[in-house]
Amino acid sequence: MSAALAEPLSALEAAAPGSWDSTPEAIELHRHDVWSRGPTPRAVFRPASVEALSKGIAAATAQGLAVVPRGGGMSYTGGYIPEVTNFILVDTAEIDTIIAIDETDMTVTVECGVTWDALRRALQPRGLRAKAWGTLSGINATVGGGMSQNGVFWGASGGTVVDSALSFDVVLADGTIISTGSEFFRPYGPDVTGLFAADCGAFGIKARATLRLVREVAGLAYGSFAFDEADAIFAAMSAIAREGLASESFGFDPFLQSQRMKRDSLASDAKSLVTMMKAQGSLLKGLKEGAKVALAGRSFLDDVPFSLHTIAERRRQGEADTDMAEIERLVREAGGRAVENTIPKILRANPFPPVNSMVGPAGERWVPVHGFLPHSKLVDGWNAVQALYAAHAAEMAEYGVEAGAMLAALSPQACLIEPVFFWPEELNPLHRHAVEKDHLAKLKGFAANPDATALVAKLRRGVIDAFQALGGNHLQIARTYPLRENHDPAAWDLLVALKKQVDPRGLMNPGSLGL
Repeated sequence: MSAALAEPLSALEAAAPGSWDSTPEAIELHRHDVWSRGPTPRAVFRPASVEALSKGIAAATAQGLAVVPRGGGMSYTGGYIPEVTNFILVDTAEIDTIIAIDETDMTVTVECGVTWDALRRALQPRGLRAKAWGTLSGINATVGGGMSQNGVFWGASGGTVVDSALSFDVVLADGTIISTGSEFFRPYGPDVTGLFAADCGAFGIKARATLRLVREVAGLAYGSFAFDEADAIFAAMSAIAREGLASESFGFDPFLQSQRMKRDSLASDAKSLVTMMKAQGSLLKGLKEGAKVALAGRSFLDDVPFSLHTIAERRRQGEADTDMAEIERLVREAGGRAVENTIPKILRANPFPPVNSMVGPAGERWVPVHGFLPHSKLVDGWNAVQALYAAHAAEMAEYGVEAGAMLAALSPQACLIEPVFFWPEELNPLHRHAVEKDHLAKLKGFAANPDATALVAKLRRGVIDAFQALGGNHLQIARTYPLRENHDPAAWDLLVALKKQVDPRGLMNPGSLGL
């Protein structure tokens, strides 16, 4: 035990021996997320079992220490950046056992520190996967973090990742472990699992989860399309979502598209495709697809203002092809045209790549902000964001702040607009820890630039205000997005009452969700 832990935290070491780290390197890493730097935790708590997690939390809160959970560290909304100073930070990375895969009942039970990538690799040989199966950062992002933040990307047609959950075991602020429901049916009566889903760690720390499984599909069809105007891509994306034709449907504006094309490697793209096709029993097809990627190169989107990329999944290839043909028809009706479908093939072949894209192509800082809007308000949302940029164009040019956007369909009711900012600023310890070392070595890098960062903060706030004015909703609420303002006052009072019930002293991730 380090000297920093000797007093007054010796009771923590006694409760969960060998689980505490107060080295300067660990402390400095864990006080940063992708966007911000928080106060210094008293220690990093890295338990090796759910039982140790329970005992350590009970010991910490008994001494009045707040408890702040961290999953894979991919938050950019202050998920584990509290405003309090007397706290421990809980790193769940070592609670990562895949407990049981039940092919009869089509469930999997895991400890919540397991990553989405590790879960996929365990399920894939059995031809299984979770219903909604992770975010693009799934090489680092954990099941518990996704369930807390309400993550979404892979399997988005089936909802966010919380829609895959059947039940949780949750450690409350006093160390009590509660189970939220049935391991094969949700909900059994009022949805207790749902109360702890998307809570950003405000109500407790998810220790175990049981998820719904589905069969991996045999039929995959890919489509990429070009659009000249924003309203055209939104029209196509919404039409495809309303018909439920794509498992994933996402797009890029011109700037973000150009950023992505700068950073990708043709050799790794082709290799990923060959590996995927080989795993599906078709090496020859994989070699052909790899050759197509190399032949298409990086120039096929050079003259494309907006691009949309879709994946259709069905049990049989013919059905997937039929869905893609209908997608193509809807795209044409919206004014789009087909282009080389390299991007969705690459992403599906390697769904959880290294998180090198959390920095810009030259080592710029990167941070997103987002809003979900109904289809009827997507164009209004886009125009509001562009008006914000226009109003700050001179400042953005002065400080080198650039912005793009990812677009994605979530359901027949809603789509995502996710503006993304790049600006010259030094990287923080989390970037240097998460980005591959070989990739970091190639980057130019930048000096500290607080004025540019302050402008990005102002623009992010402006984007959130614009989406709020249109009634937008958000994932990853944490300490960035307003929640109370979007709730009926009586409904908000229910959340406050739940917080008091499970965390009467306010020591579990205080400030998250605005509670």
